[in-house]
Amino acid sequence: MNKISKPGGDRELADDELARRETRARGMGGPEKLRRRSEQGLLNARERIDHLIDKGSFREIGLLGVSTRPEDRETTPRDGKITGYARIASRPVAVVSNDFTVKGASSSMTNMRKIAHVKRVATERGLPMVFLGESSGARMPDNMGARGMGTMLGNDPTQYIRDRKTPWASAVLGQCFGSSAWYSCLSDFTVMRKGAVLAVASHGLASLAIGQKVDPEDLGGWQLHSDRTGLVDRVVETDAEALDEIKRFLSYLPSHSNEMPPLAEAPDETGEEMRTAAEKVANLVPQNRRQGYDVRKVVEALADPGSFFELKPRFGKVASVGLARMGGRSVGFVANNPMFKAGALDVDACEKITRFLVLCDSFNIPIIMLVDTPGFVIGVEGERRKAPGKIMNFMTALQLCTVPKLSVIMRKSYGQAYLNMGGGRNSDEVAAWPSAEVSFMDPAYAVDVVTWGRDVDEAECERIRAAMAQDSTVFGLAEINAAQEVVRPEGTRVYLLEMLEIHRMRLSAGIGQHRMAYWPTTY
Repeated sequence: MNKISKPGGDRELADDELARRETRARGMGGPEKLRRRSEQGLLNARERIDHLIDKGSFREIGLLGVSTRPEDRETTPRDGKITGYARIASRPVAVVSNDFTVKGASSSMTNMRKIAHVKRVATERGLPMVFLGESSGARMPDNMGARGMGTMLGNDPTQYIRDRKTPWASAVLGQCFGSSAWYSCLSDFTVMRKGAVLAVASHGLASLAIGQKVDPEDLGGWQLHSDRTGLVDRVVETDAEALDEIKRFLSYLPSHSNEMPPLAEAPDETGEEMRTAAEKVANLVPQNRRQGYDVRKVVEALADPGSFFELKPRFGKVASVGLARMGGRSVGFVANNPMFKAGALDVDACEKITRFLVLCDSFNIPIIMLVDTPGFVIGVEGERRKAPGKIMNFMTALQLCTVPKLSVIMRKSYGQAYLNMGGGRNSDEVAAWPSAEVSFMDPAYAVDVVTWGRDVDEAECERIRAAMAQDSTVFGLAEINAAQEVVRPEGTRVYLLEMLEIHRMRLSAGIGQHRMAYWPTTY
């Protein structure tokens, strides 16, 4: 006699099997590994997502993914990476969170397919992409041998294309090697937790390669990347702080390149707080051109209160760059900082500003340049680090920008830096404070240049100095409309607000041409 299936029996069995697989997947690397992480004060991969997103908004994609190797299928829940869609501040995003409790979140065929899927959806549908990085690199032995290489690598021809159709943000939350490092470097914003490591490969492999012990912090710690390489935009103490930084960064950016950034509530321009901030601007900048000051205080006084979000504060410190708001609208500030090297631009500052200009132009964010620089740092070290090329990268990026650009010369602007900081029609509007000075170089240095190698008495030096200083006041610029307006310091914010309104890109609905969408993220 044939056995007759109970009605609904197959469905119940399938439901039971689905429930078993879901439970195993959500168990991640198991309770013991999760407990150890918690004791170390580290969030696990799912807790990181929950802290980042709007509560209850996560829709996971690839929950049942496992390794393609039969012997690993029961021990690779989600194949070590959690991927899906969610909302941050009510806006849809795509998320990848590496689960280090499963084979060190190492890269394999299944989890790379999961990443490729959500990345493709984010790009085609206009969602910001968030990578929560912590990975040991490529999985072994999956990637070994010719068959492993041919199967695992190069099957997604767009894997490492950075076309800036949507914003990317990354957090370095542990050891980030291989593709976890690559996505951090490709992102528009990268935050790093102290104690994490960002490198091509592990310190163990590096030690074997060079035959001597390598310290993880020296290889790829936070001080290296915040101070020397500039690969990291912000540094924090905890996982939670890193996730909060990502949320704040995304709040300034549109979801994709074909829309304007979101609006925030504008402050009351007639209120006491705004009037006080405007009045103190002049006192923040010393009259003595050789006296240093922190330009970030000027930015904070000009921007909407509490809105300045500085990027790479420890790298290229002679310039300060960051996102802020003016009248509730996102803007990008580029400012010389005379607190360091008198504000003279060096190679690191050129790299930092260039990358920031690319970010702003790619996502329709107007640029405000606050100018106070004696020029570029010159010398042997700069030339060895390709200073001329870096200066021209900066100059090219500025001229390729199609978002509004406003420059305010506060104290001095000399030489080629005058052009790089928006002078000479490299900004849509140039304004200057009445006490500003513009020339090819500081008149004092000009005397030394023209008298080099000559025996010249003090009277002759003084005569040359007077000649060099002639017509350096900003009124010479204003007379020939090279500066469109001379504004008093206390009127700077009102001027900027009015010019931002005038230069809104109405004919293109606020969208730029994005001529640097494929600009390299590092160079």
